[in-house]
Amino acid sequence: VEDVIWSYETLGTIGHPRYHGLWKKIETVTQTGPRKVKFTFVAEDRELALLVGLRPILKKAQWETADFENSGLDVIPISSAPYVIGDFDPGNYVRLMRNPDYWGKDIGFRRGTNNFDEIRLDFYADGSVQFEAFKAGESSSFRELNAERWENSYNFKAVQTGKIVKSIIPHQRPSGITGFVMNTRKRKFEDWRVREALILAFNFEFINQANTGGRQERITSYFSNSVLSMEDGLAKGRVLELLEPFSGSLLPGTIEGYRLPQSDGSARNRKNVRAADALLSQAGWTVQDGLRRNAQGTPFEITVMLKQGDTESQSMMDIYQQALERLGITLTTEMLDSAQYKERTQIYDFDMAYYRRGLSLSPGNEQMLYWGGYGVEQPGTRNWMGMNSPAAEAMIAKLVGSTSHEEFLAVVKALDRIVTAGRYVIPIHTSSFSRLAHVKEIKYPQRLPMYGDWIGFLPDVWWYEAQ
Repeated sequence: VEDVIWSYETLGTIGHPRYHGLWKKIETVTQTGPRKVKFTFVAEDRELALLVGLRPILKKAQWETADFENSGLDVIPISSAPYVIGDFDPGNYVRLMRNPDYWGKDIGFRRGTNNFDEIRLDFYADGSVQFEAFKAGESSSFRELNAERWENSYNFKAVQTGKIVKSIIPHQRPSGITGFVMNTRKRKFEDWRVREALILAFNFEFINQANTGGRQERITSYFSNSVLSMEDGLAKGRVLELLEPFSGSLLPGTIEGYRLPQSDGSARNRKNVRAADALLSQAGWTVQDGLRRNAQGTPFEITVMLKQGDTESQSMMDIYQQALERLGITLTTEMLDSAQYKERTQIYDFDMAYYRRGLSLSPGNEQMLYWGGYGVEQPGTRNWMGMNSPAAEAMIAKLVGSTSHEEFLAVVKALDRIVTAGRYVIPIHTSSFSRLAHVKEIKYPQRLPMYGDWIGFLPDVWWYEAQ
């Protein structure tokens, strides 16, 4: 019990910022028995009890003579996990060893899980190098995100001989959002008409054909592909009731219905470029001397920040750059290593950046970290776009306080409309299934969970079978 209480207080005050939000919602933690702890929350939030159960528990005695706040990789924390760290090389790999004395190995929840004696995680700064390492047999599995490569780059010998198996894992979880986020802290992205124009100019149908042979479907909303997704057309019923009090501040399309623009698939994308030109002009960005400028004469220039090795995004930007040139907008890309990319995004020092947020079938308090207005100024949040929407925050509050499944669904559908119609991200592709290539010896259950290949699946329920 002492370890539990100490862990929550320590992580909640001087631990990683991801733990601080929960700690602020805990009023007291008290011992109520030899092996019992009671948490009292400061407000009614039905998800908090579940979140409390997800926190790691550390051993207080380990830190009585060590400085927790300033500790480095020289001290490996003793935790309550089923695996312990064997050895590691920072930035290269970490080796996890199954703990034979794991306290929970015999409880029902853990049956059929944690089947590997050893799990080694290798880290690569470049996706292409990672794929080549997999082909060379240096890793056991590879999650392929590119449909074109899945079709045309898996004809190497290990696949031909059956040593490598290609598995398709369907799922019904939200698509989340993947694409290029616009930082509305920058004045040029403040106006929704500008953001809509930039989405119009992004010729997804042509880009998709060029990069994946047209095999990838596009993200249509933040919760698309799931039961939580907003429905087409006018908001109705409870969803409409939730949105109506904020109708004066909601962007066009939130209540009426918003759909991403589609092109005819041609390289020129004339219709959408004309529409983009009109919106930019309405927003005060007109063509002057061949360049798109505002009333002060400042040219419209965009720098897109990408990670080194992200060749797919670079390919998209090469095509996008040509479209923006026709609108008088200058686009350049900036390639950064992982450390620089993280540092810059932590303080929101970018125009546009590659952005990915996975969303679960059970959204809750984390949504405030993603879309909460406090993230406009506070560094380190997931709110890269600088979104500040009282309507979204109201939906999140109702979300964590929902007392019925029907209310929960309506609230998420309303939130989906708000963030999608916000036009903060130029969405790219998603998939309703995962593509996993793996050595034939590792197996997975044939009865698949609704969430498919996600947290809790690989390697949690996989096993090794030599024959």
